Amino acid sequence: MDSNQLIDLFVSRGMIDRSLGQDILSQVENSGKDVAEILADFQVIQSKEDVWPVVASELGAPLVDLSGWTPPTELLALVPAGTARLHGALPINLTDEGLHVALVDPMNPQTLEDLRFALDRELVLAVAPDYLVEEKIAEGYGGDGAGMDDILSQLEFGGPEGDVNAADLENEANSAPIIRYVDLVMYQAIKERASDIHFEPFETEFKIRYRVDGALYEMAPPPVHLSMAIISRVKVMANMNIAERRIPQDGRIVKQVGDRQVDMRVSSLPTHHGESVVLRILDRSSVNLSLEALGLPDHIFEYITDTIEKPNGIFIVTGPTGAGKTTTLYAALKRINTIDHKLLTAEDPVEYDIDGIIQIPVHEAIGLTFPRVLRAFLRQDPDRIMVGEMRDMDTAQIAIQASLTGHLVLSTLHTNDAPGAVTRLVDMGCEPFLVAASLEGVLAQRLVRTICKDCKSPYEPNEAILTQLGVSPHELGDKDFFTGAGCETCGNSGYKGRGGLYELLNITDPVRDLIIDRAPTVVLKQKAMENGMTTLREDGLRNIYLGKTTIEEVLKYT
Repeated sequence: MDSNQLIDLFVSRGMIDRSLGQDILSQVENSGKDVAEILADFQVIQSKEDVWPVVASELGAPLVDLSGWTPPTELLALVPAGTARLHGALPINLTDEGLHVALVDPMNPQTLEDLRFALDRELVLAVAPDYLVEEKIAEGYGGDGAGMDDILSQLEFGGPEGDVNAADLENEANSAPIIRYVDLVMYQAIKERASDIHFEPFETEFKIRYRVDGALYEMAPPPVHLSMAIISRVKVMANMNIAERRIPQDGRIVKQVGDRQVDMRVSSLPTHHGESVVLRILDRSSVNLSLEALGLPDHIFEYITDTIEKPNGIFIVTGPTGAGKTTTLYAALKRINTIDHKLLTAEDPVEYDIDGIIQIPVHEAIGLTFPRVLRAFLRQDPDRIMVGEMRDMDTAQIAIQASLTGHLVLSTLHTNDAPGAVTRLVDMGCEPFLVAASLEGVLAQRLVRTICKDCKSPYEPNEAILTQLGVSPHELGDKDFFTGAGCETCGNSGYKGRGGLYELLNITDPVRDLIIDRAPTVVLKQKAMENGMTTLREDGLRNIYLGKTTIEEVLKYT
């Protein structure tokens, strides 16, 4: 249950005042405890269980005791397993009023509306402790895979063929089996910690794949003739135009999964056999990461913490799409997000809402471009500015001007390594002496899969792969190498989670001289290495020797 909502409820009912509510929220964030526990610690309530009568009273719903109760099979059958898990909903009774359900997050009204729409029946809300609702859902519906086959069998009806009008397509997209199937696909992907879901229509098949830790996996495919209905359902959820299938579109879905709110960015692309749709799942937990939690090497952590406290300059994070650049910048902003700092960001789009930071979404269609937003920023008296990406000369030049007039600018660039960012800025048209004067540092990063801790085991790499890595066997000494054997925890992949590889270019005076002389990237890199820069490959070797990742992963990304 959302901490802010619960505190607002206690404030509105006069049980606490606003200042105490803020103290409790701060304690929740710092301690990691549940908000109900903190309320009990502050003696607002006697025990954390006393929260639920207050919630039930506010919602005008009955408080039910689920301890010792086993959900009957016939009742569970009224809510498909995937739908129950996705919405955190447990059916507890069926009366003339409708189906009574207990929700993991009863205070979110959207969850009940989504559930009512998916089940196409009248629902009555009941309140029970969230942990008991989750426990009974797990107990009643069994393994996480249950439900996919049932819903797939319901999809075996005639879908739209040939030319169909928008009304027919919308009706098909809003049919109960299609809704349940799309909900289950989303739930399954979120449960597997996927970063993206791909809906891909081909001539004879309709593939659904999801990306976990950078690798793609395929889900059980639905009948190909339902591709239009399934894609239309996703577009309906994202408030996109389902009648327009000739041009790319963008949208957004906000979904409540149990007690978590998940944001998804949606992109459609017309192809020869229909629209390809990709959902980018934005994990809100990443915005709560601190710099300490990123696993940065000590010298890079110290450098970043010093740099973001500087009054002016430019700090750039580089890497390919999906390398975690935005997460690193958010973690840096969070560290300096204090009452005495004015922070502004320009993003395309704004991925996460951060309290205390003014965030502006770039909208090029109406002329709200990065350069225009940056110019406006300078009249807003900011201390720190984040630019989502330096895409062109105008953006880069205004960022340089901002840094030279007393602002610290954080931004990203798409380059292969840290020294390449300098060359990229000069190639854009920025004067080398201005780049040298304003640039403080460049951090290049990659995300590599980390070895699953449950099946981690030592192994001996062959000489060929060590040669690819640039290491000769006689140099290794007693160093150990590890890999993942594959187990249930990691889905037999041998990997679970991802970690960063980092390369930091500190703009020292010798490097500034080379920038002014328009030195090529290879010369900048050589000088930086002489000054102690650790390359991405060298940091990869460090992680291999620490047993965090494998040789194959480092070779793939460096």
